[in-house]
Amino acid sequence: TAELCLLPALAVLLPPLPGPSGPGPAEVGLGTLPAELRVAVRALVGDLDALFAALSLREESFAVGALSRVVAAELASHAPARNRRRTATNKASVIFVDRTLDLAGAVGHHGDNLAEKILSVLPKLPGHKTDVMVNMVELTALQTADETCSIIAPGCLAQPNDPAAKALWESFMNLKQKEAVMEARRHLVEAASREHLPIKMSMGEVTPEQLSSYIQLFRNNLKALENHCGLLQLVQAAVQTLKHPQTSKWDNFLAFERLLLQTVGESEMPSVLNQLLPMIKPYNKRTKDDYTCEDFLVLLVYMYSVVGEIKSGKELDAAEEEVKKALVKVICDEPGPPPLLQKIT
Repeated sequence: TAELCLLPALAVLLPPLPGPSGPGPAEVGLGTLPAELRVAVRALVGDLDALFAALSLREESFAVGALSRVVAAELASHAPARNRRRTATNKASVIFVDRTLDLAGAVGHHGDNLAEKILSVLPKLPGHKTDVMVNMVELTALQTADETCSIIAPGCLAQPNDPAAKALWESFMNLKQKEAVMEARRHLVEAASREHLPIKMSMGEVTPEQLSSYIQLFRNNLKALENHCGLLQLVQAAVQTLKHPQTSKWDNFLAFERLLLQTVGESEMPSVLNQLLPMIKPYNKRTKDDYTCEDFLVLLVYMYSVVGEIKSGKELDAAEEEVKKALVKVICDEPGPPPLLQKIT
């Protein structure tokens, strides 16, 4: 989350603009952007034009935010797009929104959604931005304690040819976590029954261990594995996410964010920052449940995004200075700073 949200916010989507005599946000055009960002905007416009051409769309564009206005204006004046709009048969309204206008949405931990946890917790599938690696060793006879075992090819979430897997992924996205894991159990039971596997349906709360025991029934049956491989990959992703230590931290984030939303209306920002200060712990005093430096950066982005307009003053300056000192100290104490911290420092 930090790498996806903080760096674009600080460097790409909010590029440095000229000084006080230069153009204001409303006057920003493509020419005022850094060269790298100009190339990215033109590439995006070309991709959008290709997509709209495939759909035979004649779009009407709306923009919210400075960068969105640049993209919308560039699309409007793009020569191939003008030609396409003359002949396109379908109409569409397209709204461009600067994501930096909703940083709280980008760094927040939203509700009880299993799909979002899976995408945040499991490692990315090599070469992909939106899919994850699912460890499939449990479905083999290979016995290894190495979680990074690369002998067995990883599974993934994209299962376009498996209707049951597609339906289960919809459940992961749209249902609460408790209901989603119940759907995972139901799909496994139905698949095992069709393959005449000796499955015993149990009622009550669904646990990761229970799902793992159901998955084990498929392990020595190659035909059943082949028939339900997509479904098994998704259930494995759910099991590995529920067992992952990062999942409990996710719940802690969510609890802190909800508490912050309750207290922000009653407390001033200095008070909220002072509550945060004792939680900033150096590397040698942190447990697995404590926040890392990157976690605090995410929390700070969330806090300043939801608070809105902040009254400046000596008390706020003092509180911010204490948080800065604490963060600098723990960042300097890190034995090996992760890539995000290296980029920021």
